Amino acid sequence: DQIKAAYAGGTEPDIHVMHKSMLAQFASLGALADVTDDLAGAGIDVSDWVEKAKAGVTYNGRLYGVPMDIHANLWHVNMDIMEQAGLVQDGKPVLPTSPEELLAQARLVKEKTGKNYLAADFAEFPIGVRLVLSLMWQQGANIFTPDGTATVNAPEALAAVKSITQLFDAGYADPKLNYADSEKAFLNGDAAVLVNGTWVVDSYTAQAKKPEVALKHYYVSDFPQLFHTDPATWADSHMWAIPASVKAKEPEKYKAALKFMAFLLDHDIDWARTGHLAIRKSVLASEEYKSLPHRAEYAGTAQLAHDVPQTKNYGAIQDVLNRQLQSIWLTGAAPEAALQTANDEVQDQLDK
Repeated sequence: DQIKAAYAGGTEPDIHVMHKSMLAQFASLGALADVTDDLAGAGIDVSDWVEKAKAGVTYNGRLYGVPMDIHANLWHVNMDIMEQAGLVQDGKPVLPTSPEELLAQARLVKEKTGKNYLAADFAEFPIGVRLVLSLMWQQGANIFTPDGTATVNAPEALAAVKSITQLFDAGYADPKLNYADSEKAFLNGDAAVLVNGTWVVDSYTAQAKKPEVALKHYYVSDFPQLFHTDPATWADSHMWAIPASVKAKEPEKYKAALKFMAFLLDHDIDWARTGHLAIRKSVLASEEYKSLPHRAEYAGTAQLAHDVPQTKNYGAIQDVLNRQLQSIWLTGAAPEAALQTANDEVQDQLDK
């Protein structure tokens, strides 16, 4: 919102970071500089980018930024709780492969340890939206089509929602947790699994080494496949963009901004230390990257990364989904009715 206000007021920065999910909105308005023909001259090798990262900064066949990472949902696992529940094999957690197994494992964890199986932010940020999206994609479905038709009210969406609400109904997960509380539950040893992103891997690794933190044996897993049409997990990317006005009116600043982008790409490994997936093929293949904590445990996430089709109003669409899904698990709204309302509101956004 601050960036949008800056553009509207003519005070946009010389360069800024944004999510690729917002690219279509900015690029469609002509707000961003087309950098396609200027990257090579700045020492930026586009051929070293993974294809998903390149696609994330592409709009209508042109490049409007430089990718910084791919970040995705993971399953963060407390191995001590899983061990107590008998859900560890060959040093790895045994994760569910269907909604039925998810419920059975959650029941086992509760019976053996008294702990909740799963924690996530279901009450604040759209982590719950990302969960539902992942489970819809695993069924070959999506919330809207590339031509702009909403498909939220579908059997696949209902199945995705019910695979989550079954945990709430049985008392194996708490839908009232916000982001901070879900992290607290996991770090305090009150949940076997936390659904959160790549961005916390380094932080949780450090936390697990502290004597006062209950989490001791920490494992990071790719998002499990509960439905078997397509493997998938929610993902987005951070990207750097330059306002079109800088390119048009301030050529020296534009060159400097490109130089800054090149510097950031040279340090892709440093940003990836947070837990994010690097976007340069050469970095991904390096021993330095592979030796970072837990990377081998979620090496498959880059292949699972998925997202919705490009749309100019994704921010508003995500807000709609978050509001309607929260009405299901926080206020007891009927899933079918909430999904139909969400479908209607998403279609309104697509039609704008």
